[in-house]
Amino acid sequence: MEKIRIRWQITKDWQLLFPFLGAFLVLLTAYLISRRFLHLFGLNNTLWEWPITLFLVAVFYWIMVKFFLWCFKKLENRWVVDQRWEMIAIFIVFAITGSVSAKFAEPLTHFIGMEKGTHSGWIYWPVRILVILPIYQVLLVLFGWLFGQFRFFWDFEKKMLKRMGLGFFFR
Repeated sequence: MEKIRIRWQITKDWQLLFPFLGAFLVLLTAYLISRRFLHLFGLNNTLWEWPITLFLVAVFYWIMVKFFLWCFKKLENRWVVDQRWEMIAIFIVFAITGSVSAKFAEPLTHFIGMEKGTHSGWIYWPVRILVILPIYQVLLVLFGWLFGQFRFFWDFEKKMLKRMGLGFFFR
């Protein structure tokens, strides 16, 4: 436990939530991806279903942890945070925001009359992305605030919108 505290610069016990929550979410993601692979190849409801699932979960978990640690190392100097555990919180906020905004986009595109099967993909997907964009912007700041990273995400929002040519919102 002490190694985790030192590696992620954890000074208070409640900050341990982020490494453990991050590890749990990566494990959950590895499980969901593994189950999709089983369904994709028709291996569900077979004798080998659970051994294959456990093997794939271990492989995907290892790959994702290695990838995220590589990302932490690359972004450590670019993202201005006081302690390393905050980077885990930031990654969690990005993951939750992306997932929730994508889930919200489907009923909104349905509400405006856009259906995946009835409209061309050349029309449907750009409209869906345009619907997701404002949802994502709002949710990013909201989830950032909930996870104690409001300042980081507020600055991130302003920078992103300026790069998109929408910086006039912050003048």
